[in-house]
Amino acid sequence: MYLLIGIWGGKNRSYASIKFFIYTLVGSVAMLLAILGTYYASGTFNIVEAAMAQTFMDLPADRAMLLSSLAFWGFFLGFAFKVTSFPFHTLLPDAHTEAPTAGSVILAGVLLKLGAYGFLRIILPTFPTTSQYWSMWIVALGAIAIVYGAFVCVAQTDLKRLIAYSSVSHMGYVMLGIGAAAHTLGRNPDGTLMLDDPAVFDSAAMAINGATLQMFMHGIITGALFLLVGVIYERAHTRELGKFGGLGTVTPYFYGMFLVAGFASLGLPGLAGFWAEFFTFRGAFAIVPLWAAFGVIGIVMTAVYILWRIMQSLFLGEYDPDKVEHWTTVTGTDVDGPTDMVAFEKITLWPL
Repeated sequence: MYLLIGIWGGKNRSYASIKFFIYTLVGSVAMLLAILGTYYASGTFNIVEAAMAQTFMDLPADRAMLLSSLAFWGFFLGFAFKVTSFPFHTLLPDAHTEAPTAGSVILAGVLLKLGAYGFLRIILPTFPTTSQYWSMWIVALGAIAIVYGAFVCVAQTDLKRLIAYSSVSHMGYVMLGIGAAAHTLGRNPDGTLMLDDPAVFDSAAMAINGATLQMFMHGIITGALFLLVGVIYERAHTRELGKFGGLGTVTPYFYGMFLVAGFASLGLPGLAGFWAEFFTFRGAFAIVPLWAAFGVIGIVMTAVYILWRIMQSLFLGEYDPDKVEHWTTVTGTDVDGPTDMVAFEKITLWPL
């Protein structure tokens, strides 16, 4: 990703690639320290064996919580920078904006998911007690990311930067689901496991399955959106929303593809985005109802920025080709106005 941004990126590619490298390096150093601490406590690098050993839990209670919390936050920083969870998200808009289209697709579809994978694969099984202790922080950061990212999207004028901030919002659903599931890993006041209650177990399963599904759905939906941004940028050489309008009448195929991807992103029932969000919120509402209710604001604002900032600005209203200074075809030939998608662009987007 560093090379994709730094060599083939936009005019501020050096700044964006260095920032991307430094942020992810800081998280990786914290994670390395947590890995070494876990190794010295458990005597193994094997993830399954370390989880079964319940690392640090054989120590006195206060010391066990302190050391496991240090390891937890070391892993958390490493993975949070990959998820670009709030407030560790500021590298993402710059990286997306300056990256070439292919780089943005890889960043959204693969790299962001590595952080969420780390939470599910390493943090929750290895530190269940500590995860439960800090779970409300995960929930809070996830819910704030959902709402904050959606509101910031409404204020954007650069189409690619808008889609980048939408990733911050949509990955907040993943954090909310993981945090809600982590909250159920503790014990009730009477000493019984919270997961012994079938209702709690079902809610936790729905939250964590919704979060996992959101990882996949966000990857294909946002990957499609970044490819579609690339389609119009190759022709107009600008991403400023104020430069467009009325494209639905002259590029109907592009309009139709963007409509499907946009509606999936806002969670329209029947499309991919709905099911992930539905299960995440269904599980979270039974466990952390106030934070889940707060997160619903983000769903409303997602509809606002998809329908108003993107669909209306790009495709509705009167078409005026003079707003864009220089139209070309995808091969670089000068033309008087926008051309619709060509075969290789359609074939690329059909599976998504």
